[in-house]
Amino acid sequence: MTAAKQPWHGVHVATALPFSDEGYAVDWDGFAEHVSWLAAQGCDGVCPNGSLGEYQSLSDEERSRVVETAVAAAPDGFGVMPGVAAYGALQARRWIEQAAEAGASSVLLLPPNSYRADDRTVVAHYREAAKVGIPVVAYNNPYDTRVDLTPELLAELHGEGLVVAVKEFTGDVRRPYRIHELAPGLDLLIGADDVLLEVALAGAVGWIAGYPNALPRTSVELYRLATSDDPADIAAAVPLYRALHPLLRWDSKPEFVQAIKLSMELAGRKGGVCRPPRSPLPPESAAAVRAATEAALAAGHR
Repeated sequence: MTAAKQPWHGVHVATALPFSDEGYAVDWDGFAEHVSWLAAQGCDGVCPNGSLGEYQSLSDEERSRVVETAVAAAPDGFGVMPGVAAYGALQARRWIEQAAEAGASSVLLLPPNSYRADDRTVVAHYREAAKVGIPVVAYNNPYDTRVDLTPELLAELHGEGLVVAVKEFTGDVRRPYRIHELAPGLDLLIGADDVLLEVALAGAVGWIAGYPNALPRTSVELYRLATSDDPADIAAAVPLYRALHPLLRWDSKPEFVQAIKLSMELAGRKGGVCRPPRSPLPPESAAAVRAATEAALAAGHR
């Protein structure tokens, strides 16, 4: 683990975005309150405009306002790491510039979106992004982008000073060790809730997380235990992780936005509807999310 805490370290919540039930208008006051609430619950920052925030369904004006609202609602020392994904480097750079102007502390960037880029193109993409001057966290999600930021490619990006960290979402718990071997200075961030413990043990210094939207205090406790150097804390993390795993695994399913918003509602937060094309959960999936959430709440997890 790195000695100095950086703005992308710790628990950053990939924030859900609340909409009105009629017309799908963004609830700006509700979103600002949610950011402030997450800070009060002990989280270290937020990642707005990710897939959990349904950025693909937002207008450019809405997407810009999401970042501005998050920054305005964030207390001192609370990080804002917007997602700046776009089809190509020029579009991504404009979103990075917007984030920097709004006061974000870092940004989270996928490779070229919806385009199967080769390594040369990926490096050029991150070179363009780095020109803005704000720290860039790479996001490796080959399931959605069809581009794999392999340990070798990440080492090249980091060696050139283009990225400071990687959100690792492959679920391959062997990969962090190879990343550390090839790019020992590159910070590793947990990218999927259901491999939190495994990647934490491999040396992660942060977690870009979905389920703290519903259960922030328990999620932060789990992260602190899992990343501790004290063997007693690691031992305490295991049963807590096992108890929460029926919920955490929804973060890696296609219906993760609907699932997390449903859990938020059950926990007393505003989750609400999703914008099309996301439709409500099928009854059997909703029942499973409901049962797992109610079990966690009954156990005192918040």
